[in-house]
Amino acid sequence: MTASSLFQTYNRANLSFEKGEGVWLEGSDGRRYLDMGAGIAVTALGHAHPHLVEKLQEAVAGVWHTSNLFRIPEQERLADRLVAATFADKVFFCNSGAEANEAAIKAARRYHYVKGAPERWRIVTIEGAFHGRTLGTIAAGGSPKYLEGFGEPAPGFDQVPFGDSEALKAAIGPETAAIMVEPIQGESGIRPFDIAALREMRRLCDDNGLLLIFDEVQTGVGRLGTLFAYETIGVTPDILTSAKGLGGGFPIGACLATDDAASGLVAGTHGTTFGGNRLAGAAGNAVLDVVLADGFLDEVKRKGLLAKQLLAGLVDSHPTVFELVRGEGLMLGVKTKAPLGDVVGAAREAGLLVIPAGDSTLRLLPPLIVSDEEIREAVNRLDAAAGAVEAAAQNGAGA
Repeated sequence: MTASSLFQTYNRANLSFEKGEGVWLEGSDGRRYLDMGAGIAVTALGHAHPHLVEKLQEAVAGVWHTSNLFRIPEQERLADRLVAATFADKVFFCNSGAEANEAAIKAARRYHYVKGAPERWRIVTIEGAFHGRTLGTIAAGGSPKYLEGFGEPAPGFDQVPFGDSEALKAAIGPETAAIMVEPIQGESGIRPFDIAALREMRRLCDDNGLLLIFDEVQTGVGRLGTLFAYETIGVTPDILTSAKGLGGGFPIGACLATDDAASGLVAGTHGTTFGGNRLAGAAGNAVLDVVLADGFLDEVKRKGLLAKQLLAGLVDSHPTVFELVRGEGLMLGVKTKAPLGDVVGAAREAGLLVIPAGDSTLRLLPPLIVSDEEIREAVNRLDAAAGAVEAAAQNGAGA
């Protein structure tokens, strides 16, 4: 591979893609790949979905961008639809999940400021979380590997261990503004929170006058079989962040909030040049056209159960490669015993694209339009990949 002019911020595979349709991609190597990663949960409708293509083509032929100094009809329609479908009263659009989380953090802090409690600005977060790559969101996540080399972390975040309710209670003090949590931690290995723990977070927020922020950048837009995970869990936040699948591949992020939680972000306190422009609004509305259609989310739930059952059988068949299956809907993780890089590489050799998470979890985040047959084909290819890993280990042991 020739030297690249890009920053070396990714260890990219020497593979690009020329064409995509549904859950399939055609690689620069001439092979077809079954895409069970969806660009890390982004291409919710798969590749080249006819409705998304049509709506974006219509939008491209018109006005692309005017900035948020003017009204943007597509943005307003998308906000209205998200409000109608969720707990939220207000929506702020941006370009990414990290930006949506920055907006949520600012909204929570500003909320207390306008309520007369400017000292309440700290956010309690959970170890293992991933909230983005900005200086603020890496501080919120607290992972040493993301913080290293960037100086002192941005202040105002208090991490507590995953699942430690006593530590969570102890972290709440007179300066606490909010609790911020992913209902299922994605980057650290598809780690779902116990529903009772999330209900306890809601109670602690209510009892202490805090805001509850759900980072649904990865769990949202139908991935669990409801539009957002909070519906599946039965715990309603005050602020929710979304991105990834919301644009079906077009960059868009959103911060949803109740009127009360959004009350501090008034004109001049926050903004974005590109966020929610006409192309992004067209993409988001096209995605909702499909995801909110009758029966679509029920099918995601059903297909998620099928995938989980088939993966559980795969774990039983390859106990030296796989350990267990975690997750809900079409956000699934398979914890590996074999080196994760070996399994991901073997899967790619078998024509299957999957996403690594943490040190030992293989993520399956397929487009929501994946069929039963394609789920079975993905599991068959992962079965072949596991066999290749086992054979390599046996050959290595015999060498």
